[in-house]
Amino acid sequence: MIHYQLHCAGAHEFDGWFKDSEAFERQAKRGLISCPVCSGTKVERVLMAPGILRKGRGKAVEVEAPRQHTPEPVQPAAGGVIPDAVRAALSKLRAEVEKNCDYVGDDFAEEARRIHHGEAPPRGIYGESSDEEAEALAEEGIGIARIPWVPRTDS
Repeated sequence: MIHYQLHCAGAHEFDGWFKDSEAFERQAKRGLISCPVCSGTKVERVLMAPGILRKGRGKAVEVEAPRQHTPEPVQPAAGGVIPDAVRAALSKLRAEVEKNCDYVGDDFAEEARRIHHGEAPPRGIYGESSDEEAEALAEEGIGIARIPWVPRTDS
């Protein structure tokens, strides 16, 4: 998965995760990426900090690895309701993750390590991990992110 910082024509910034750069380009061209604030579909990548090589490993890592982890159910705001536009964006995100990534269940942390160390093929994965596992991955320089996970709307 590739993490991009994005912004819309309304100058709102947000994160996006994509299988690869071509996936971002295809989705942006088709208007499939929308701003979670204004729902605008004119979205571009923002200049981000470059990956750097870690001494002796020869693998690129993010300058600042996210310290969050895999999807968990969304906890509604104080009013108990998730705004429709946010729910729609999260549903769209869930569908893209499920379509483009492999579900590894409770083996998420171990599979992320195998991918990071070149012991498994590089690919997008999703699954479950504890807070402790997520923290350990971040300390090892393995970038992961928590995505709010809403129930499917197609069932």
